[in-house]
Amino acid sequence: MPKIKSAKKRMNLSAKARIRNRSERARIRTAIKGVRSAASSEVGQQLLRDAVALLDRAATRRLVHPNRVARIKSGLTRHVQALAS
Repeated sequence: MPKIKSAKKRMNLSAKARIRNRSERARIRTAIKGVRSAASSEVGQQLLRDAVALLDRAATRRLVHPNRVARIKSGLTRHVQALAS
């Protein structure tokens, strides 16, 4: 346990951020799974739009590395396009 007041505060803030980040990453993973399990192209397009919004927000906040976000978005887009054909 920290003894210094600022270290205690930092520990509390880190714990809150950890909980928030964990839930945000879970939302992203769920959105990705939804796109991958889409049955039709139309449903996939809508789910892809939602997933891309979450991914872009995560990249802006540095929750997920921007290059990783780009790879995920690219793969999901290719997957939805394959559903169309």
